[in-house]
Amino acid sequence: MIPWMSRFNAALAQIPHDLIAVVGRIAIGTVFWRSAMTKIDGLALKPSTFYLFENDYRLPLIPPEAAAYLATATELTMPLLIWSGLLTRVAASVLLAMTLVIEIFVYPNAFDTHGVWAVTLLYLMKFGPGRYSLDHLLGETLYGSRLPLGR
Repeated sequence: MIPWMSRFNAALAQIPHDLIAVVGRIAIGTVFWRSAMTKIDGLALKPSTFYLFENDYRLPLIPPEAAAYLATATELTMPLLIWSGLLTRVAASVLLAMTLVIEIFVYPNAFDTHGVWAVTLLYLMKFGPGRYSLDHLLGETLYGSRLPLGR
């Protein structure tokens, strides 16, 4: 291998998982939180939220009103878990499922955006939230042992 390329690759290998996990948690949580903020007014869903689920999103197998509440509740709670690093892998799995529903049924031509979300969520599912998380802090108490921190 070219010497400078070898040094460059070695330098990149030093990027800590904990840094990648924190940046990923902040970024992906923010995507879903901001979406939730567009759906609510105080403690209530906006009329426009119901309109979107009835007329634009039109998910199969679930009534629009239920879908509106379920999606908003998910977008409000899962980012909090991801940001705090509590049940991170579970929260990332829920958001990945939501991302797949959005990609398949709502915006099927937005794979460029949803693919980036999916990669971030898959990273957190595989490698976990890192040391700067409640999962790590509470690991022995909640799970009986420390969770794997990734590579």
